[in-house]
Amino acid sequence: MSEPLSTLFHASDRALLTLTHHKHRWLQVGLPDRITYLQRCMAGVNAVAADWAIVAAGAKGIDLNSPLVGEEWLVGPVATLANLRELIQALSANGQPQPHAVYPRSNGQVVARILPQRLSDRVLWRGFTGEVWLQPGASACQGLVYRQKPTQGRVALVLGAGNIAAIAAMDTLYKLFAEDQVVLLKMNPVNEYVGKFLEQALQPLIEAGFVQIVYGGADVGQYLCQHAAVETIHITGSHHTHDAIVWGDDPQQQYQRKMANKPHLAKPITSELGCITPILVVPGNWSTGEMQFQARHIASMVAHNASFNCVAGKVLVLAKDWPLRERFLQLVQTELAQTPPRKAYYPGARERYAAFLHQYPQAIPLPESGADATKTDVPWTLIPNVPPLPGEYALSTEAFCGVLAEVTIAGSTAAEFLANAVPFVNETIWGNLSCVMLIDPTTQRLWATEVELAIADLRYGAIGVNVWTGAIFLLAACPWRAFPGNDLSNIQSGLGVVHNTYLFEHPEKTVLRAPFQIFPTPLWFATHKNLLQVARCYANFLTDSNLPNLVRLVVAALKG
Repeated sequence: MSEPLSTLFHASDRALLTLTHHKHRWLQVGLPDRITYLQRCMAGVNAVAADWAIVAAGAKGIDLNSPLVGEEWLVGPVATLANLRELIQALSANGQPQPHAVYPRSNGQVVARILPQRLSDRVLWRGFTGEVWLQPGASACQGLVYRQKPTQGRVALVLGAGNIAAIAAMDTLYKLFAEDQVVLLKMNPVNEYVGKFLEQALQPLIEAGFVQIVYGGADVGQYLCQHAAVETIHITGSHHTHDAIVWGDDPQQQYQRKMANKPHLAKPITSELGCITPILVVPGNWSTGEMQFQARHIASMVAHNASFNCVAGKVLVLAKDWPLRERFLQLVQTELAQTPPRKAYYPGARERYAAFLHQYPQAIPLPESGADATKTDVPWTLIPNVPPLPGEYALSTEAFCGVLAEVTIAGSTAAEFLANAVPFVNETIWGNLSCVMLIDPTTQRLWATEVELAIADLRYGAIGVNVWTGAIFLLAACPWRAFPGNDLSNIQSGLGVVHNTYLFEHPEKTVLRAPFQIFPTPLWFATHKNLLQVARCYANFLTDSNLPNLVRLVVAALKG
């Protein structure tokens, strides 16, 4: 946006005045009318979906004739439609949609199974199960505001993320429908082009005065955070930005305020602030086909969205004594080299990449030669033999560009490896949002007790077993959060929860389990041959979930 700062401030003031006038009225809007708003927003998203995806793909340097345009359909319109659809079903169940099953673990911790829930889940997510683990001692209470309505309306400021187009919309929907707060959404300058599509998609809520969208950079964000009309804040972004908001811009002042426990900003703030996502490769007797599939899987965890994801695969954790280790690492390197390069569209990527190269002279940029190497100055890069030590640069600094570090941990069996790897990732790798475990079915059966104990001990809010945690983001029913226990002075991956369309009051983490070799080709695979058609069909199915649309989606997926 090129408007003067005074114009942006004035627009923000007008938007906040509108929201203040309507914040109490939102509390009086009943469930049937809220469902109608959601249905109208679904129609709005559907109307702008194609243009939204094309503009976003162009901004990220994606060839508009490439299947990769489907990636922007998925991380924009499809994810938003899925969230709207799940909210409609939640409100249709009076704010208490019933999980597929609720049961206690052996230690009494309550687990709610939420996937598969419908026949379409069994078809589209064949072999997957999704579990929400509640915080120890908590029951599977649902409903949030629908069990005990607040008496006073509040205005929430949502600071949108610049990488994934659906984040701003989904965070807004959660604040409005799950926490009963009207929302001022400030678009991130990196993807402010999405704003015009959200203005159209969310027009029913905007016109009614329950959502407003504004633009601007850090100056506008700082102005809004301090604005008297803003009562709560939610940010998806960097922990550095979070600390500047909460503790102030100056590093010395931040330190002094943290020591005195006197934040610069005293308003309630929730957040999702990224992670250095580890991939735990549990040693087993893998076939060549299994190794090739998982190498492709890992390459896609790195390459999706040009690696500008808070859950991008960043640290490959291998067992030092696994006989297949060297062979598997070579396959990962080969798959990364064969993955088409992407534009490094996110600001600061080149500088962050250069810092990693400076730290690790053994880094291997891929491909090392050929025409493709000239397409980007941030190529996919493998960094082998990173020491598994506290404070190590690759383990304490989120790259937010296309690098993958590799570390080795002692252990020849699954039990030995997990006993060493789980404390390592919990205590040494920065962040507690996302973690992936890859384990073959035979090993999983032989060491079932040890595997379940490892999953329980992993202090992450999103855990994928044989599946990238980006799928948990797409499945809006799953709570999306850092592991509980962070605080403002040591924020790690953030505080609070979003998505969570089952409206659980005390979620601890989501565990999504998948077959070792997922079929058909997963939607997040970088080399999916039919991704655009699958994404379009997925949007159609979410908009109208009839049998013909489901069949079209399945047929398209089988061509991937």
